[in-house]
Amino acid sequence: MKEIFVHPQALCESAYVGAGSRVWAFAHVLPGARIGAECNICDGVFVENDVVLGDRVTVKCGVQIWDGVTIEDDVFIGPNATFTNDRFPRSKAYPERFARTVVRAGASVGANSTILPGVEIGTGAMVGAGAVVTRSVPPNAIVVGNPARIKGYVAGGEHPSAPLLDADARAGKAGLGVGAASLHELRVTKDLRGELSVGEFERELPFVPKRYFLVFNVPSREVRGEHAHRRCEQFLICVRGSCGVLLDDGRNRREVTLDRPSRGVYMPAMIWGTQYRYSPDAVLLVFASDYYDPDDYIRSYDEFQRIVSREPARA
Repeated sequence: MKEIFVHPQALCESAYVGAGSRVWAFAHVLPGARIGAECNICDGVFVENDVVLGDRVTVKCGVQIWDGVTIEDDVFIGPNATFTNDRFPRSKAYPERFARTVVRAGASVGANSTILPGVEIGTGAMVGAGAVVTRSVPPNAIVVGNPARIKGYVAGGEHPSAPLLDADARAGKAGLGVGAASLHELRVTKDLRGELSVGEFERELPFVPKRYFLVFNVPSREVRGEHAHRRCEQFLICVRGSCGVLLDDGRNRREVTLDRPSRGVYMPAMIWGTQYRYSPDAVLLVFASDYYDPDDYIRSYDEFQRIVSREPARA
């Protein structure tokens, strides 16, 4: 078993430090803190009592981690990042309990960022340097600025999470490399009276819908979707304006931009779908293969990953 290393000028009061972890000079770890295996606690880090760090966590210099913070496995915390646990702090005034903040597995928190209390930073997410995180960050999202806003999503598998170019689907149907998801360029008829876009279910589109819904008046910073379906299939068309659609099969990830009524994306079951970057005038039309069933939803990305890891890849 790997030995624990504590620098002679560090103060590590906790007995709960995992094998192979290193605590460097001028770091201070209080007695109640729990540190996993193979962590790296760099110079000048302060870790309070009610803190849990998973395995293989890197905490760079000058970071403060206060009561109420949980950091899962394989997380990177950049230099001088600051966690907070009280939204309305006053000297000598303490809340009954501190807000809980969670950084999920594989996420990264950039240098000099500030994490407000009570938020969750999703699995694989990236917080940009200097960002001020005021609300929870979805899995795999990239957030920057003050307040932090989503600017994109982390690449996954073989396919980058970059907007799909027109050349990728000049006509008809194009696979996206994310399960059986596909991008469709629908037929457009033009004359002096205007334009008409048409698609036929079961011929060009993969199922007969049992319901539809419209999403509109979405503030540009808001994120929709963030779930998968066990059985239900969907077909999405932005009939006005534009929005970004992220598709994730748990192995590969791809983003497409829906920006005209003749472009649609097919999202089969067991694809994690997220919609964001709505234009102010966006109207998203979604056809669904089944009636609404709350039990068909998978709303936890961690649960989704556990399910797909037990299933063979879908092509």
